[in-house]
Amino acid sequence: MKINLFRTILVLITIVFSSCTEKIKEVRNNKVDKPNIILFVADDHGLDALGAYGNTVIKTPNLDKLAKEGVKFTNAYCTSASCAASRSVILSGQFGHATGSYGHVHDYHHFSTYDSVKSLPVLLEKAGYETARIGKYHVAPEKVYHFNTILEADPRNTVEMAEQCANVLKSDKPFFLYFCTDDPHRGQPFTPDPWDAPNTFGNKKEGYKNVNAINYNPEDILVPEFLPDTKQSREEIAEYYQSISRIDQGFGKLMKMLQDTGKANNTIVFYISDNGMAFPGAKTTVHEPGIKLPCIIKDPRNKTKGTTNNAMISWVDLTPTILDMAKVDYKEEAFHGKSFNTIIEEENPKGWNEIYASHTSHEITMYYPMRVVRHGNYKLIWNIAYQLEYPFASDLWASSTWQSVYRNHEEYYGPKKVSDYLYRPEFELYNLSKDPNEINNLAANNNFVEILKNLKNKLKNFQTKTQDPWMIMWSHDASLQGSGVSL
Repeated sequence: MKINLFRTILVLITIVFSSCTEKIKEVRNNKVDKPNIILFVADDHGLDALGAYGNTVIKTPNLDKLAKEGVKFTNAYCTSASCAASRSVILSGQFGHATGSYGHVHDYHHFSTYDSVKSLPVLLEKAGYETARIGKYHVAPEKVYHFNTILEADPRNTVEMAEQCANVLKSDKPFFLYFCTDDPHRGQPFTPDPWDAPNTFGNKKEGYKNVNAINYNPEDILVPEFLPDTKQSREEIAEYYQSISRIDQGFGKLMKMLQDTGKANNTIVFYISDNGMAFPGAKTTVHEPGIKLPCIIKDPRNKTKGTTNNAMISWVDLTPTILDMAKVDYKEEAFHGKSFNTIIEEENPKGWNEIYASHTSHEITMYYPMRVVRHGNYKLIWNIAYQLEYPFASDLWASSTWQSVYRNHEEYYGPKKVSDYLYRPEFELYNLSKDPNEINNLAANNNFVEILKNLKNKLKNFQTKTQDPWMIMWSHDASLQGSGVSL
């Protein structure tokens, strides 16, 4: 009996030990399976100023290397070309009109996301991730966009920022690092003295510690087609280029540090911008220079390298995509976007030919709601407050690029008339394959009646699906305002 009892106890011990061993293996495997994620977000960096996207003048070797090792998207869009509004979408997977993120959060603007929103860092933390942020935050409230760790550094010195991330890169847990520069946003003071002096874009004569200042000759830079080719534009773009080259050096430093930790093979890296370059005609608009942006993703688990993806993706897709990559369960209906994780390696994936944009304000004094649908080559803009003069961001109005046109009473700003820039029709319809600069508005052309009707219906369906309060402007249906009673 004693022998049998001993054998029984031995078997039970063996079973328990084996079970524990398997559990330990499972935990270890889960730890390995969870990739680290770096989401690197520049501030006001357009498609116009990256070597990987065809600019032969600007020096961005580290970002170009990322494109060679990963995937470059050619049709990536933010939903609103305004810093805070765009960042709320990046971290929530929902359009700003549905979350209360209508514009800037700082100072008297005070727009803020609803408390009920579950953001990307909160969801990743719940799934066991170490979440850390450094640099520009520009979303609110903190409890909605909470990160475990907040790192401090000069957001204009991306090398210093990278150095401050050392402990996060060495984390025992899988990490999500939200790395946000202030570059290449315009620098203070926004109003130059004299008026025609170029903005610094954060550049300093004394430079930044451990950063090699790369200066550009205004005569050599490439002026985007939507801008006037003037002395003032060229001088400002040269400063903008220098700021971007500073980003590139910090990005290179961060990648070197990541490689040294031995975690590069299990770390997914994103490079994006919140909106287009800070020049009139791009930032705060829903035209292509404002919302069509760089997006480079390196996922070392993918086999393809140096590829191009032509899918139309949106920043509203980023949160579900990152959750998908991190193997975090989520409800698809919780987000307005959808994961593009499964199509990253495809060049022309089917079903990815439509995006939407939604802009309401920038500064609180810049109320000018616009809604956009792009389907295939056609793009429709609905200027809901078209009766108003188009508003200027304070820094863009004061820019020497705009003032050179305004003070000289020039008729044109780039290829468009100043009057057309300031006073816009209710609807703008463009065929981007034939008219990439959005000059020829087809909305009133009888040959495009059906296309216009179809795109309007798509906008209405989009607004209904995403509970857009501005849906009321189609018919002034009072029922859309709700009961007016707090529950």
